[in-house]
Order: sequence, then C-alpha cells, then structure tokens
Amino acid sequence: MRQAMACAEVGDDVMGEDPTVNELQEMAAEMFGMEAALFVPSGTMGNLIAVMVHCRERGDEVIMGDLSHLHVYEQGGSAQLAGVHSRTITNLPDGTFDLDQLVSKIRHGYPDPHFPRTRLICLENTHNIQGGRVLPLAFLKEVRSIADEHGLRVHMDGARLMNAAVVLGVSPATILQHTHTVSVCMSKGLGAPIGSILAGPQDFISRALRCRKALGGGMRQAGIIAVAGKLALTEMVDRMEEDHRNAKTFAQALLDCEPSSFTLDLASVETNILRFHLCDPSLSQSDFCERMAQVGEGEEASLGQGVQVLMYPHVGGSVRAVWHLDISQEDTQMAIRKLQLVAKQLQQSRVK
Repeated sequence: MRQAMACAEVGDDVMGEDPTVNELQEMAAEMFGMEAALFVPSGTMGNLIAVMVHCRERGDEVIMGDLSHLHVYEQGGSAQLAGVHSRTITNLPDGTFDLDQLVSKIRHGYPDPHFPRTRLICLENTHNIQGGRVLPLAFLKEVRSIADEHGLRVHMDGARLMNAAVVLGVSPATILQHTHTVSVCMSKGLGAPIGSILAGPQDFISRALRCRKALGGGMRQAGIIAVAGKLALTEMVDRMEEDHRNAKTFAQALLDCEPSSFTLDLASVETNILRFHLCDPSLSQSDFCERMAQVGEGEEASLGQGVQVLMYPHVGGSVRAVWHLDISQEDTQMAIRKLQLVAKQLQQSRVK
C-alpha cells in the first residue's frame, strides 16, 4: 500500500482532475450500488456532510440512535456547524431500535412554527458502542419503508460496512439498497491510513462536493491517499473474516479464564469489536487496561517475551478490544497468554 501511494498518479482533486481519486469514487459508487461517490478525509466529515445535504434548512431535524457514533463522538457537529437538531431514539443491544419508537419520534404538522421538521433517519452499521453488531437486513428494510411512508431520507454511518457485508455474506450494495446515502471508512479494518467514501444519488453528491469544500475537505493531489483506499476496497475485505475469528477466539478465552474474571455475551461477538466486563468490582477498567499494556515483573520469564496488549476503557464499565489486519492469529494467542497471566496475578493479589 505504501509503495502504491509513492507511485500514485495524481492531479488537482479540487478541480476534479485527480485520476486516482476519480477511479476510487467510480469504483466505490459501483460497489455500493450508488449513482456517485465523493472521497472525504474522514467519516466524521462524511456524516456531517450527509446531514448538511439532507437537512438543508437550519432547524431541520435528524433522528439517530442515542448510542450512535454520530450522536456521541462527533462533537455535536450537526448542531454546531449545520444548525440541525438531533432527536435520539434508544439503541437496543444489537444496535437496532424499536420501530414504534422511531415512528413516534417523527414530527408532523410542518410548517407549525413550534417544532423542527424531521428530514433524516441515521443508522450505524456495524454499531460501534454496542460491540460491532451487524444490523439485520429485515430491520433495514423496515426502516426504509417507514422513511418512504413519511417522506424522509435514510443515511447510514457505514464506517464498518464491509465488516457487516462479510458477516452477512452479501455485497455492500445489498445492504445499501435500503438507504439513500452512506459514509464508509477505509481506515477501519481495511488498512488505509486515511479517508472515507460518501456515496448516494448524483444530485446529493453534487451538493456534498460544495459542503466538503466549505468544511475544508477539498484536497489537491489526493491520489496519494486515494490509491490506498482503492487497495483497501479491492484487497482487504475478504481477510476481515480473520479479524472476526480472532475476536471470537479471544472472547472464548475470556470466558474460559480461570479463575473466572470476565463476563460477556459470546453471541454478541459478530465482527472485530469485543466488549466485556470485569467480575471484580474493586478493579477499574482503566487499571486493567493499564496492566495489560505494561510489561510486568516476571512476565518475560513466564511468557518468553514481554507483551503489551492495548485495549480501551469503554462505556458502561466495559473494556473494548478491536482486531485489524496488523493483529494475527499468533498475536491473538499471545494476547490470550498475557490475559491469563494477568488474571492469575490479580487473583493472587486478592488472596493476599
């Protein structure tokens, strides 16, 4: 990928003249079953542009999950920069939400001056906070039906869309037939260092291009990074199954750990994201993550080498671990050995 970046053919993308960017956009649009696509620096920008284009007037409203990335982790950009109001709906453990609740959140009576106008429904697939859960196709179909009935648009934050496609065994276009637009990240599990694709109808992308420029996302010789996106979409998707297997292997090791120190729902581990909880209430998630990231005393003698396992203290008192192409099956087994060692040491410290 780095060699391809060094040799990439480039031009001025702001003027639409970078051949590599153009090739990536055309390839992505075809892959996603959309009319057109736009290369943007990040998924956060892609989502914000989607909200700006779909919700064209200040005071319009978007409905999204209360645990969605767009709502939790994107600094309220929809309100801060676009003047768009967000109305949240309760995310269920599998990343979906109750459809009756969705219907109840839709505003009616425009142009009643008291209320915002509902314009957009946003979905997230796979769902980050809920542990990389894959949204079922039947759910997506029902959401789209509700949107069509009420004259709304559906945007998917598909940061990890390709993980979902691999799990479901379908093409990305099969998933996206139930949405109007999508933002797909190429640096989440696909190995590219930067960049996302925003895709949708041609008139949507024409408006998105203007928004990208206003947000500072217009780049010049962007083919240097776009070529990494091309390789990500063409060569890195099939290998995602390895990430999913490694995550499940580690999840099973957590449950098998002696003494019993962790809890999780194994059935919820569908892709490359794993969330689990610690059984010991006296041990904070931050302390555990620090312990796993350090090479402790006697560790090299026990494991044959020092091992640093990087995980993240997450919402609801959980710990989050994510697999990607730089973490092999052998790395996962070494991480399991480190986990078993730390669990044993923690048990011994409790006994003392």
